[in-house]
Amino acid sequence: MQRAVVQGSKRGLAVLAGVTAASGMGLVYALENSVSASGDNVHPYALPWAHSGPFSSFDIASVRRGYEVYKQVCAACHSMKFLHYRHFVDTIMTEEEAKAEAADALINDVDDKGAAIQRPGILTDKLPNPYPNKKAAAAANNGAAPPDLSLMALARHGGDDYVFSLLTGYLEAPAGVKVDDGKAYNPYFPGGIISMPQQLFDEGIEYKDGTPATMSQQAKDVSAFMHWAAEPFHDTRKKWALKIAALIPFVTVVLIYGKRNIWSFTKSQKFLFKTVKGREPPKAQ
Repeated sequence: MQRAVVQGSKRGLAVLAGVTAASGMGLVYALENSVSASGDNVHPYALPWAHSGPFSSFDIASVRRGYEVYKQVCAACHSMKFLHYRHFVDTIMTEEEAKAEAADALINDVDDKGAAIQRPGILTDKLPNPYPNKKAAAAANNGAAPPDLSLMALARHGGDDYVFSLLTGYLEAPAGVKVDDGKAYNPYFPGGIISMPQQLFDEGIEYKDGTPATMSQQAKDVSAFMHWAAEPFHDTRKKWALKIAALIPFVTVVLIYGKRNIWSFTKSQKFLFKTVKGREPPKAQ
C-alpha cells in the first residue's frame, strides 16, 4: 500500500514538473515572439546579414570597411570604451596593422612626474574617447551625450537591422511634427526626433579597398563592425559549436555502451530469499 502511494506521488511530481517546464517554455516563446506595439517608430526590416546564420561567420572585409566608417565618421562623437586595439589582432587585422592603427591615435596619459601628456597608442589601449566626460559630450551636442557604441548592436531591439535602418532612414518631418534646430526626423528612432543629424552620404568617405562608398554600403559595413565590436568572439564561438556538434555522436555511442556494460549485470540479477528454519519473521498478531 505504501509503495503504491509513493509511486503515485512520484508520478504526480513528474507530471507537475512536466507541466511547469512546458509552461515556462511557452512563456519564453511568447515573450521572444511578442509583437512590440508602438505608435511612434517604425520597426526595421529583417535583412540577410552574412553572419546571421547559426554557423555563419563575419564578412571580415565588411568589418574592416566598417571600422573605416567608424574612424572617419562616428568616432568624432561616439566612444567605444570596451574595445581595445589588441582585439583587432588576428581577427580583422594583422598584429603589425593593429600596432600601426594604435600608433596613429593620441592617448591621454600621465608621465613619470604626474603631468598630463599625450602619447601614441599601443595595443593595450582602448579606442580613444572623443570627449573627456559626459558633460562635455552633452555640451557639444545640443545637450544630448552621444551613447557609447561598444555594445550598441546587441543593446537595441532589432540589432543590426535597427542600426542599418537608423543610419539610412532619415526623412523630412511630416506635417505637424516640429523638429528643433540641430535635430532630425528619423521614423526608426523612438519618438521620431533624433539629436544626431544624418551622418552618412554617398561617397562621404573613400574605402581603402576601392569599394564604392554609397550610403547603404557604409551603413551595412559599420553595422557589421558594431556587431563584431560587441561580440568579437562570435566566430570562435561558432567554431567551438561545430566541434562539439561533431563530437556528440561519438560521445553518445560511448555513453550508451558504458551504460549497457555497467547496468546489464545489475539488471539481469535475480534475488531469491529463502527462510531459514528458526529465523522466520514474526507473524502479525
